Amino acid sequence: MNKIYLVAVLFLTFSAFSQSKLPNVTVKDLDNNPINVSTDFTEQDKIYVFSFWATWCVPCINELEAINDVYADWKKELNLELIAVSIDDSRTQKRVKPLLNGKGWEYKMLLDGNQDFKRALSIANIPYTIIVKNQKIVHIQNGYSQGAEKELFSVLKTL
Repeated sequence: MNKIYLVAVLFLTFSAFSQSKLPNVTVKDLDNNPINVSTDFTEQDKIYVFSFWATWCVPCINELEAINDVYADWKKELNLELIAVSIDDSRTQKRVKPLLNGKGWEYKMLLDGNQDFKRALSIANIPYTIIVKNQKIVHIQNGYSQGAEKELFSVLKTL
């Protein structure tokens, strides 16, 4: 009986969270232009994948590399956009552009230097990925292991 109760509570908690919206937070793009995450990613039926990462996070870079290998195929099949959100602070933020120049990633890049976006979502650890559709957070993936991008794509296809 306790297990059923626990499963029900967890389901309701995740269901309630999956209905939450993006916070009203402004971050910067690579050209230092302000981007409001709650108003700038509102295209109807488009899937937005926000991947929180940092230059010092090896699993984050591995995840973004793995997704980069299949990103063009994903975009052919689905109406989606991946937004990589760097949480590098003022000490390490100067490493973001050189790293990106070497990687050739085609993602939209945002800088969350003050970590306002990260805090607003109560993110403790990265890599952390959220999927947003029609302004609602519909899926969360925390951490990365080899092959996790395939699981992520499976989730994306259900949306």
